[in-house]
Amino acid sequence: MKLIYQQMLGFFVVIFTTILIVSATIFNYSSNLAFQQTWTQLEGYADNLKSDATQVVNSQTGEIKDIQASFLEDLEYVLQDQDVKFTIYNSNNERVYGNPMIAPNSLNKSTWKGLQVGKRYRQKTNENTSTMTQTNKKHGAPQTFVIVPWFYNNQMIAAVMVSSKVARVQSNINQIKRNLLVAVLISSVTALILSYIFARFYVSRINRLRKAAHEVAQGNFDVQIISKDRDEIDDLAVDFNKMIHSLKESDAEIQRQEERRRQFMANAAHEMRTPLTTINGLLEGLAYDAIPEASKGQSIELMRNETKRLIRLVNENLDYEKIRTGQIPLHKKEFDSVQALHNIIEQLTKKSTDAKDKIRLHAPEKLTTYADYDRFIQIMFNIIQNAIQFTNDGVIDITAKKDYEATMFIIKDSGIGMTEEQVRNIWERYYKADPSRKNTKYGESGLGLAIVKSLVEQHHGTIQVQSKADVGTTFTVTLPDKTETTTEATDTAE
Repeated sequence: MKLIYQQMLGFFVVIFTTILIVSATIFNYSSNLAFQQTWTQLEGYADNLKSDATQVVNSQTGEIKDIQASFLEDLEYVLQDQDVKFTIYNSNNERVYGNPMIAPNSLNKSTWKGLQVGKRYRQKTNENTSTMTQTNKKHGAPQTFVIVPWFYNNQMIAAVMVSSKVARVQSNINQIKRNLLVAVLISSVTALILSYIFARFYVSRINRLRKAAHEVAQGNFDVQIISKDRDEIDDLAVDFNKMIHSLKESDAEIQRQEERRRQFMANAAHEMRTPLTTINGLLEGLAYDAIPEASKGQSIELMRNETKRLIRLVNENLDYEKIRTGQIPLHKKEFDSVQALHNIIEQLTKKSTDAKDKIRLHAPEKLTTYADYDRFIQIMFNIIQNAIQFTNDGVIDITAKKDYEATMFIIKDSGIGMTEEQVRNIWERYYKADPSRKNTKYGESGLGLAIVKSLVEQHHGTIQVQSKADVGTTFTVTLPDKTETTTEATDTAE
């Protein structure tokens, strides 16, 4: 069953049930009201008959001299349109006036005792008449009646039963029933129409979400659903819009990463092809004695350098994956970072000389740093080498100093700098701020800074970069000192 019919059926059942409950309540109230009005009217007749239909001859005993039968007959004739009949019982519970087909010869004891204390009785039909009789149940048309005691000097002298056919009351009730039935039919048709309108309104809102979901499935992430913050469907629309926005960003990120992956594969292939070609050419030269004896040592050294270059490229990719997934444990300890920086500068002296760069270290004679020594070397080496790569005939200042419960390292160069967009992307995998440099002697894979950031974060440190195009770049690395918290964190990582 389609949702619109489910919603329509739900609305119709609720509305129709409400109509039936209200109609049943109205019908029940109207029926009771009709009988209550009839009983009140009959009791009024009974109260007014006392002085006109009887005559008391003994004020002590309340004995009735005579029942004015003619008066009662005339009154019944006048009220024949209402089918009103009178039955009178004397103080001895004997019927002295009335139709035996309508009323019993005497009332039962419990009824009579109730009358003697002033109780009045009301009855809808003669089905329960046996409860008021001493003999058997009488037959005849269904009656509604009241029994009212008559008192004289606080003593019951008689009881009168005033009855009327139920058919007269029932005709009024039937008329009410017919009117309610017509009202229910009209209300049901109206409820059906309203249910369809409500169901179509809600289903249209859901169909709008369904259509938008179909558009997203087709790859259209520019869909937006208007929300008026009225109910849960509007809340769903808001969440749907957020989901689309997130999917759009994810799709853009996937495209960007895919582009960088393709660029990386091209770069890696180029980086590997060049040394492999060089090594293959030298090996062929050695195999066919095409290389002079005096140049063989230089050729072997060149092959070694190219082999190291290939190993470095492969290791960078392996290291990044291990660092990113937390597979490399950190073995933190306290060491002199100034001595470590001197060693790094010494290793990069040839590169800086080739680039005509001057490296200056500003640090105390000794500076204790808490970190994994090998990873600290890797972090600083990558940043300083990156500064050399993008600086020609410039200055690279390295500052190491103590900060609050941490050690701070600042690497500032006077190189080509970066734009704001490049600064935002330098931590991304495979990203190169200056793609034109990929073929340089020290061209890198685009993983160096991504590795640096992951390592710093594993040390619970921070790394920041400030750069301006054609002015230079400054990297600031902060590593926390040894504390109870960092010790626990290191133990957990290990």
